[in-house]
Amino acid sequence: MIKRITPNIYIDNCKEAIEYYKELFGGEIKNVQLADGIDMFKGYEGKIIHSELHINENCVIYFVDKLDPQKAVSNPELILELDSKDEMDRLYSKLCEKGTIGFELQKTFWGAYHAIVTDPYGISWSLNYSEK
Repeated sequence: MIKRITPNIYIDNCKEAIEYYKELFGGEIKNVQLADGIDMFKGYEGKIIHSELHINENCVIYFVDKLDPQKAVSNPELILELDSKDEMDRLYSKLCEKGTIGFELQKTFWGAYHAIVTDPYGISWSLNYSEK
């Protein structure tokens, strides 16, 4: 049985990006590890090789600097199941400030409010809120 799935997102400008996500989602940045002083990461000084954003006890995202510019990284669309329309509206508004709308916020045929926004770092966030 799977205990948990934790996304590990490779991203350009990880230090800047994780601050953006902390402001967006809240939570705490933990366990930031730099490449500095590690032989296998020589030449990548100042780059983040591991960091964690702990949004709450059930939501943790790992972020890493994309070290090889030639390596294509496909970022998945991450689905956020939200517990209130207010939180959905807040996140949607904040993501739209610097992001690109892929699916306008609307009530859907499956009875939920839904939207998709790609943030300035290329991550697509699928927001979903189902009224009870």
